[in-house]
Amino acid sequence: KGRVLNEMANFWFERLGHIVPNQLTGIDPESVVADDERAQVRGRSVVVKKLKPLPIEAVVRGYIIGSGWKDYQRSGKICGIELPQGLQQAQKLPEPIFTPATKAESGHDENISFEEVEKLIGADLARKVRDVSIRLYKEASDYAASKGIIIADTKFEFGLEERNELVLIDEVLTADSSRFWPRDSYRVGVSPPSYDKQFVRDYLET
Repeated sequence: KGRVLNEMANFWFERLGHIVPNQLTGIDPESVVADDERAQVRGRSVVVKKLKPLPIEAVVRGYIIGSGWKDYQRSGKICGIELPQGLQQAQKLPEPIFTPATKAESGHDENISFEEVEKLIGADLARKVRDVSIRLYKEASDYAASKGIIIADTKFEFGLEERNELVLIDEVLTADSSRFWPRDSYRVGVSPPSYDKQFVRDYLET
């Protein structure tokens, strides 16, 4: 699993690097550990810059599923964003939406409104995080679609460097931070088969 997540994240960091700087230093992890630890880090580690993480998760949704679907069923909204009536589970949204969450110290992250993000990190930075996140999602999902994969939603995390420049951190577009659906088995109205952990949640709910 470590190798798969590492390879996926590194692929996307490189592919999306023209949109926003990222955490990677380019330093070989094997060069900074003891000789007997090299095998442990090979292919499953990166050396990153020391940055100040923002206290939010930047979630972008292109389809209505998971906690977003539950919010919509209750209120017709996700994170305070009014959505068209009559949407079905797993339906594609008219446009991708930014639905941030708090970074909980323990337990589950909680969905919050854009106004709450502005209070946490300031209006200018909140807008930049939203705009960059949606651009990252759109470019990644267009590429994935050409390979027969739907990216239903994903989570980005950001940090700030000393000059307060926004930097993409943590993992990016892995199966732990995103919902990937094979396009050939996708159907509106049901939770589609997926290359992530949603099948565990579906099992637990039934």
